[in-house]
Amino acid sequence: MSFTTWIAFVIAGSLIAISPGSGAVLSMSHGLAYGLRKASATVLGLQFGLILVLVIAGAGVGSLLLASALAFTIVKTIGALYLIYLGIAQWRAKIEAAPGAGALAAGLPAHPGFGKRVMTGFLTNATNPKGIIFMVAVLPQFIAKEAPLLPQLAILGVTMVTIDSLVMHGYAALASSMQRFFRDVRAVKIQNRVFGAVLVLMGSLLFLVEPGRRA
Repeated sequence: MSFTTWIAFVIAGSLIAISPGSGAVLSMSHGLAYGLRKASATVLGLQFGLILVLVIAGAGVGSLLLASALAFTIVKTIGALYLIYLGIAQWRAKIEAAPGAGALAAGLPAHPGFGKRVMTGFLTNATNPKGIIFMVAVLPQFIAKEAPLLPQLAILGVTMVTIDSLVMHGYAALASSMQRFFRDVRAVKIQNRVFGAVLVLMGSLLFLVEPGRRA
């Protein structure tokens, strides 16, 4: 892989990472609800999911998945329903004010633990069919056929995970910086319903994704 090819992949990877998606919405939602430090667990989970997608695409399994209408539909449905579930859970989240203070005791369901935040991020990316389509369609364009495959996949994988991690932390940090505007119960309720509605919308739109709409 030439340096020019790698730079081209960095540009492509940056554009796809910056473009708003379910991962960005989740990062902002958790950054606003829990703060940047706790949202880092969510971003970590997103990267685990991204690594799985990269491995699937790199191993050629992604192509087989896209070739099978049933398999693709199953993955698409799981991903869509999971995002819709997250959206409904956030919309209906119980919010309680902390006694004697203006702060809140809960935004989403009572600050889930580290493991749950990681798993939420992982499942969000791992079940996203758009990510699989992108990787299967784009990844081969940056791989030299005459060079060993595994080192190239490793370089592209580390690059993509680094870019996505930085961008998702940026989204979480931006949202976290706005926490001071969401200190009362009414503000957090609005926040939860906005992000919940967006997640439900994104989940619903996944039902429209078709394997044939790839480059």
